[in-house]
Amino acid sequence: MTTHGTTTARITALDTYDVRFPTSRELDGSDAMNPDPDYSAAYVVLRTSAGGHEGHGFTFTIGRGNDVQVAAIDALRAHVVGRSVAELCADPASLSRDLVGDSQLRWLGPEKGVMHMAIGAVLNAVWDLAAKREGKPLWQLLADADPAWLVSQVDFRYLSDALTPDEALGLLVAGRRGAARRAQALLERGYPAYTTSPGWLGYDDEKLTRLARQAVADGFTQIKLKVGADLADDVRRCRTARAAIGPGIRMAIDANQRWDVAEAISWTNALAEFDPYWIEEPTSPDDVLGHAAIRRGVHPVKVATGEHVQNRIVFKQLLQAGAIDVLQLDSARVGGVNENLAILLLAAKFGVPVCPHAGGVGLCELVQHLSMFDYVALSGTVEDRAVEYVDHLHQHFTDPVVITDGHYAAPTAPGFSATMHRATIDTYRYPGGSFWAADLARRPGDENEDEDAA
Repeated sequence: MTTHGTTTARITALDTYDVRFPTSRELDGSDAMNPDPDYSAAYVVLRTSAGGHEGHGFTFTIGRGNDVQVAAIDALRAHVVGRSVAELCADPASLSRDLVGDSQLRWLGPEKGVMHMAIGAVLNAVWDLAAKREGKPLWQLLADADPAWLVSQVDFRYLSDALTPDEALGLLVAGRRGAARRAQALLERGYPAYTTSPGWLGYDDEKLTRLARQAVADGFTQIKLKVGADLADDVRRCRTARAAIGPGIRMAIDANQRWDVAEAISWTNALAEFDPYWIEEPTSPDDVLGHAAIRRGVHPVKVATGEHVQNRIVFKQLLQAGAIDVLQLDSARVGGVNENLAILLLAAKFGVPVCPHAGGVGLCELVQHLSMFDYVALSGTVEDRAVEYVDHLHQHFTDPVVITDGHYAAPTAPGFSATMHRATIDTYRYPGGSFWAADLARRPGDENEDEDAA
């Protein structure tokens, strides 16, 4: 990676913001485990002494989780402020090693949970800054990068029994063949998407039908429905959705970790008549052997998981155990771009398609870059691959996703598409932003009750 500007430019500040959107009021995002989510971002901005470029990143919560998530990001400030911008952008892995290796913070994990998500938010901000300085969208920065340099960004600790650095280098070298042609195809056609927008559990059948038909008209070839609260309701809703979209459109179902293993098998099989393409998160994301048993028990329905998988090690085990048919990485759950590179390499090694999770504020904006890099310079295919799309909150970003005929248009603006409008932060910062201040003022004495709703 090239460097720009003075080598003395430093990170001068790491600023955090608790940004929350009241999506629960329309039941957007509702599922069997999370009936009233308020899509939220624990948001971080890296400021530099050079001015101009800033690094923006965030991790996703559904409301009150922002309290602890912002505090966790704040705890990393001392590791970041004062670093050389040029050195940091030339080697984000150096910061990853320091953050993951902080022994006192590591004790809270290691490499899992709130602290690991905080590390991911900061590292994603570093990659955003690096891509902006290079003048490239992140997918292109990664696709153009030297394979050996990309390997240097991956932590192979705990992975070498499944993937060695030499194997990773071989995958990346092979992935570069034909990359220019695929990059052009990506710019012309975009990357396949599927939509969850029709399928939130709180929507009535009329809204489900209307949105499902609209999804097909908009060019989507796959939709997804939330399931798991009540079997009779799920049968009705799946029948309604299948009637709306017809037999030629894929329909995935998502239980959001609701079931035990035996229940997952019986419930999924009870819905098999509606030809579900996959069952997503049928049980605890930590239960590798449970996923393997479910996969055997629901075949030919595929098993997909990943949005709550906490690190590359659990992904490794899911792949080694033959427990999943579809890997669903998340841009904000693990340790940022560096760890997601490891996960993409593992998926390529095991030949498992990646269909990322993007159901949350800003997650579509981020994860499209990872799938586009994978297509252009690693797996080289979009077969059986699609990025989730939800039609919520994109207007709050300066480089929002664009969907055309069921495809993500490839971003061309430099960066990781993570930058929120300043007006959005001023409006939805909790509790002092203009929206929340006015909302709380309308109900004097109910601040704690409103916070519970958020």
